[in-house]
Amino acid sequence: MEWTADASKGAWLRERIDDPWRGTMHDFVPRGFPAYARVFHPTVRDRPVGRAWPPEPVDTHRAEWVQFSRAGVQIETEPVTWAEASVAFGTTMHAGAQWHRLVRNDPLSERSGQSTDAAGWRYWPPEEGRLDAAALAGLAGVLASHTTTPDDVYIAVWEGWGGIVGFTGESPARAVFAMSSSDEQPQDIEWVSLRAAAEFDVLNGVVRERTWHRGVLPDEISRGPRLSLPNRDHVLFHGALSELATPEWAATVPWAEDQPRWTHSPSWIWPADHTFAVAIEIDSDSTIVAGSPELIRAVCTHPSLEALPLREGSSLTWDSDDLNR
Repeated sequence: MEWTADASKGAWLRERIDDPWRGTMHDFVPRGFPAYARVFHPTVRDRPVGRAWPPEPVDTHRAEWVQFSRAGVQIETEPVTWAEASVAFGTTMHAGAQWHRLVRNDPLSERSGQSTDAAGWRYWPPEEGRLDAAALAGLAGVLASHTTTPDDVYIAVWEGWGGIVGFTGESPARAVFAMSSSDEQPQDIEWVSLRAAAEFDVLNGVVRERTWHRGVLPDEISRGPRLSLPNRDHVLFHGALSELATPEWAATVPWAEDQPRWTHSPSWIWPADHTFAVAIEIDSDSTIVAGSPELIRAVCTHPSLEALPLREGSSLTWDSDDLNR
């Protein structure tokens, strides 16, 4: 997989995404495909062995939580699907489901947090903006069978993930005070060996120079052109779907973190023949696949993915789940 400076390769997406945003999935998913699927990001649930969780909220029951922590209670953890969570809480799983409604957790309540079911399992919310390595590998395998160009694929990563690209920030620099000949009191600040962008930190009384801080990606990429889509700019790469088809992609992609489990998944994947597009919005707990009906059926029936067909124009905002309101 290699970086490409040709951001025009993603111009066709910009033409199909709503700008300004309208509160539907097309704020970040291209219009005009025959079918769509929503891939729900996997999550986990946990519970203490042989006892219950202390009461919540923690701030109100701090003593109980401290005692629980000191007791060294064994915690069992297991993967859980959205459908399993809906069964546990007696809610309805559907394509437009919102996690907090499935687990009966009001995010605006002072008691919001992890929900606990009748069996004592505590449910953690799915990760936003990232499809885990194993699920993405399974998805890449499906995608490869539904394009004529599996070795000619574009992969975009949001530039805003911390540390991926370099940035210009402040660092201490030297300041010299010009002295008055009469009272020998600091009179003016003389800027010494500073760039034009240097700024004076009044609070700390020092001059700080705006300097370049390197990111995970080389400086050439960090300073290079971006694929600009509504409200999001991305670094663009070119490669093959086979490079994402095993969970090891998290250790081998150009933006890989030292610990693969922290490597961010691509924000976009599409082939040169434009037969599909995969969008992972940074604030979303699911991945949207746009493509042919055959591709959508394959995604929704794949054993390593939890996915449902999604209607074009659906709203996925946090309060859009009317079935579980």
